Amino acid sequence: MKQIAIISGKGGTGKTVISAALATLVEDKVMVDGDVDAANLYLLLNPEIQQEGFYSGGKKASVDLDRCTGCRICLGVCRFSAIEPAEDGKIRIDPISCEGCGVCTHLCPTGAITMEKNIAGRWFISSTKYGPFVHARLTAGEENSGKLVSEIRQKAKQIAENNGLNYVIIDGPPGIGCPVIAALSGVNLALIVTEPTLSGSHDMERVIQVARHFGIKVACALNKFDLNVKISAEVEKWCQANSVPVVARIPFSEAVVHSVVNGKPITKTGDNAVAIEIKRMWAKILELIS
Repeated sequence: MKQIAIISGKGGTGKTVISAALATLVEDKVMVDGDVDAANLYLLLNPEIQQEGFYSGGKKASVDLDRCTGCRICLGVCRFSAIEPAEDGKIRIDPISCEGCGVCTHLCPTGAITMEKNIAGRWFISSTKYGPFVHARLTAGEENSGKLVSEIRQKAKQIAENNGLNYVIIDGPPGIGCPVIAALSGVNLALIVTEPTLSGSHDMERVIQVARHFGIKVACALNKFDLNVKISAEVEKWCQANSVPVVARIPFSEAVVHSVVNGKPITKTGDNAVAIEIKRMWAKILELIS
């Protein structure tokens, strides 16, 4: 089984469009939306949820009012202003402000405050016309999204193993932070999607450094390359100098806009230059990971 992560140093480069296209081209695979902070691959795959569950991203403080004496020692030690005085002379804890540090639990003389699991999101296992799809939704303002990425990746791997599928394709998050590292861990190839802008090329270099730090093979897909041929040439020159194969030069096309508006992968909207180039790209990826 081969795992491929589609990532970028910045958002808006076209990862999800490419991931949805691969969902239609690759037969024996599981798709994963690893951008749990802002998942949107489902908009193009139109999944039907088969199974779902809650995700616990950490713990938060909870008070047992029967044991609380109203001493208010905890009020003076909470650095996040999550503990407030209540009308009955006791205290209340704001779960949104609580950061789960646990100091209040150690200083409460009656043991009225305990740390409890916090539901920070939900994961889903869905079916699509293109095969199984694992995705998740992190609750707004919650943390530990990297842990959630690892959890849904593990579920996708189990589905692939149980059904004899050869590929796990991950639509990864942007940037170089914890969720990206979780999406990259243990994959066979990181496909870096970039665009011909100064920020796009700069962030591409950063995320390639992250991938190589973990010993992961990388390749580059240059999206909308014809919008700025000068920067595109510079990106290709950098890739050549740093032994990064450029597996796709995808042109700008309004067909992509129309496919997104209609909620369909670009490869399902008729013959167009973008779909043709993505098909060529997959053939080159197969050569790299074989």
